[in-house]
Amino acid sequence: MRDIPVVLTGWRLMVTEEPTLKTREVDGTAEVVTDRDGASQFVVSVFVKSKGQKGEEIRVTLGTDPGPGFEEGTLVELVDATVSPYSFKNGKGETVSGLAWRAMGLKPLG
Repeated sequence: MRDIPVVLTGWRLMVTEEPTLKTREVDGTAEVVTDRDGASQFVVSVFVKSKGQKGEEIRVTLGTDPGPGFEEGTLVELVDATVSPYSFKNGKGETVSGLAWRAMGLKPLG
């Protein structure tokens, strides 16, 4: 299963690292990550917390440029959020598993 829709109503999301272009290293050089259509991808780190519970920091890939105004500490909402489980073997033969978070954009709260 991929791109499972996520409803985060009742959860508080706060920017912990401002949105930046998503990059990956290829042959020692950083290159911008793009989608299938060639659009640049962005990434933001947010702290997600429900009332009365402990929270967790997640990194979210954004399908569009969120624009200015998302400094550290800004409360936000993810637009069209999805999550996809992943699992692969790394170069050391270890299995790496997790959840990949994605959203089409960010919306400031308030």
